[in-house]
Amino acid sequence: MKPTYKFALLLFLVVFSLQGCQDMDDTAAPINLEVQDFIWKGLNQYYLWQADVPNLSDDRFASQDALNTFLRGYPVPEDLFNALRVDKSIDRFSWIVDDYLELEGALQGTTKNDGVEFGLVYKAGSTTEIFGYARYIIPGSDAATKDIRRGSIFYGINGTQLTVSNYQSLLALESYTLNLADYNAGTITPNGESVALTKTVLAENPILINKVITNGTHKIGYLMYNGFYADYDNKLNEAFASLKSQAVTDLVLDLRYNSGGSVLTATRLASMITGQYTGKVFAKQQWNEKINSYFESNNPDALKNLFTDKIGNTSINSLNLTKIYILTTKSSASASELVINGLKPYMDVVQIGDVTTGKNVGSVTLYDSPTFGTENRNPNHRYAMQPIVLKIVNADGFGDYFNGLTPTIQLKENLGDLDILGNTTEPLLSTAIGKITGTGKMLRQSPEKEFNYFKDAKSLNGLQNQMYIEKAPEGILKALD
Repeated sequence: MKPTYKFALLLFLVVFSLQGCQDMDDTAAPINLEVQDFIWKGLNQYYLWQADVPNLSDDRFASQDALNTFLRGYPVPEDLFNALRVDKSIDRFSWIVDDYLELEGALQGTTKNDGVEFGLVYKAGSTTEIFGYARYIIPGSDAATKDIRRGSIFYGINGTQLTVSNYQSLLALESYTLNLADYNAGTITPNGESVALTKTVLAENPILINKVITNGTHKIGYLMYNGFYADYDNKLNEAFASLKSQAVTDLVLDLRYNSGGSVLTATRLASMITGQYTGKVFAKQQWNEKINSYFESNNPDALKNLFTDKIGNTSINSLNLTKIYILTTKSSASASELVINGLKPYMDVVQIGDVTTGKNVGSVTLYDSPTFGTENRNPNHRYAMQPIVLKIVNADGFGDYFNGLTPTIQLKENLGDLDILGNTTEPLLSTAIGKITGTGKMLRQSPEKEFNYFKDAKSLNGLQNQMYIEKAPEGILKALD
């Protein structure tokens, strides 16, 4: 083959290839397919398991017209989103919403909420009937003005027994009446009492309790932290300033009801606990193959989350600890697990409670815009996605805790002994204090008091059990075209 002919053929192939990219990137989808087009292109670019979904393959569609033909088969955007996910036993946490304002609020702790943060468990011997119990009451909420408190049990709503098939619709109501019950030797018995609740727009400060407990020579800081909401990072720093000013010798971090949130906040919290590791790797991100390859070749440091000594221009208040006690339950997820796993290469982490959720992957909010960020969002709709885009590992490269992190000391919460949170007699905190001081004994659990976990308030809609980064890496879009 003559050189000039080979060059012409090569030029034709390059132009044809570029034209295909231009057709997909620069040709607008018809208005009735705008949402579907956004879903496909966002997942094609960022979805962690993109390579495992044939319909998300980079060469699946030769042109925008071909893609449009495929998208027309999914008139309901949510159906397309779910069809493009891998098996839900692998991807348990990707979400799509039709109003990103709701999503943005939830990720910062603002929800339509009556203030009862509850757990749902199966009734003894049943796989269909469930009941709930109040774990804590959010200050300033409607529930805070009513006769309901930690440990209150409810079996039904508006007179209807809660089941695995009706709980979502019943708990989604704006106003409802909780039908209360008593606990008696493993049996849940309706007691005829009830409490009427109404949801309001509620912003939850995740720092529920921050105190110091003096026991002998130990000054034990106790921090109950219920959500990694970046808007409260300065408040969290102030809480650590208080602990530092009181010269705490030990720290009990209560994450038992913390279902996660911001990776950045988790990094800052870990930096407040330590302080001696600034600039070292707290966690490392693993994206899908094409994004990971770009980062590794062009900016490998972008894959690392480093311990820090600043929040913006504000110095972080660090305790410089070498050992920490962390309380967990089945509800401890994502960023909570990240803190536990990320600290382990650097310090002694004593986990007390139950096995955690097992969420070792993170998400990002994608909008229908040229960069999938907040600027120049499509004004025709408010759809946004929260797909899983990365797996996260610690400095040692460990991140395989899909089935949860196993506690050092296993001690499940039980309904027969739900003491007041923060009391030194509360079982999980009492156990931690005993281990710190060397004076405690392991509490014996009664099997009749244990019920199988089903759900909790923050996992019901999936919006508050995310581990997320602040925004998608926009700079790589053009590079990957």
